[in-house]
Amino acid sequence: MKELVEAIAKALVDSPDEVVVTERETEKAVIVELKVAESDMGKVIGKQGRIAKAIRSVVKAAASKSDKKVIVDII
Repeated sequence: MKELVEAIAKALVDSPDEVVVTERETEKAVIVELKVAESDMGKVIGKQGRIAKAIRSVVKAAASKSDKKVIVDII
């Protein structure tokens, strides 16, 4: 999941070298944290959160094979 979120985020932002994705695993979920440059935050979130919602939808679809829930946090 980490690679998927990283690829999507790097395609959206102006500073792809500042994209940092970390992944933590808990008992019931996998938490993917996405950090981008302050100036790129709007590009990742989008108007009314539409792009962030789309990223979460794609990750959820990719994770549907596993039993764990995937949570994408944009920091």
